[in-house]
Amino acid sequence: MKVRNSLRSAKAQPGSQVVRRRGRTYVINKLNPRL
Repeated sequence: MKVRNSLRSAKAQPGSQVVRRRGRTYVINKLNPRL
């Protein structure tokens, strides 16, 4: 799981979910796990 620099483009992907953990923002994508 990578930390995306551009959260807006990551949020636009289908199945993506933005999760904030310990001050870091992760994008978890169920449909495309490579993101």
